[in-house]
Amino acid sequence: MHILIVVWAILAAWRWADWSRFHDFHATIIYMSAMDLLYFLLTVDYHLWTVQSNLGFPQTVVALFYTFIVFPCTVILFLSNYPHKLGKQVLHIGKWVIIYIGIEWIGYLNGSIYYEHGWSLGWSFLFVIIMFPMLRLHYKQPILAYLASVIIISFLISSFDVPWMGF
Repeated sequence: MHILIVVWAILAAWRWADWSRFHDFHATIIYMSAMDLLYFLLTVDYHLWTVQSNLGFPQTVVALFYTFIVFPCTVILFLSNYPHKLGKQVLHIGKWVIIYIGIEWIGYLNGSIYYEHGWSLGWSFLFVIIMFPMLRLHYKQPILAYLASVIIISFLISSFDVPWMGF
């Protein structure tokens, strides 16, 4: 499943992303990848979710496919097609939430993703509803996005009793 997602992300970005604006999106691509890497650092021995390969790839390799391929493709697709009108923005975010949650739900059903320590598809849904507006916020006001990220991360660490950096 994960290889299909990686291939789809590459093909979709190649087809529908505005690569002439890559420089505009670069910082937000780094933001999303950095936040994913921070998740792995903060939850090194206490993952809330893990991805598993049906082809025998180690979990770390699968996670890195997402960090360095799927998420950058997501950012450039999401931002390069972001509409100007508020109603269309809500629909655009909704479309991406449905895509992400739909894929995660299929992954959960076929054993490609596992939840632990109280995390669930419902929490992923709430997370993704916040994640896509955060990408747009980072694109427009990166400092505000980083400040909001600290608050969100602190809330999640507290809510799921994540031992901070192994302490």
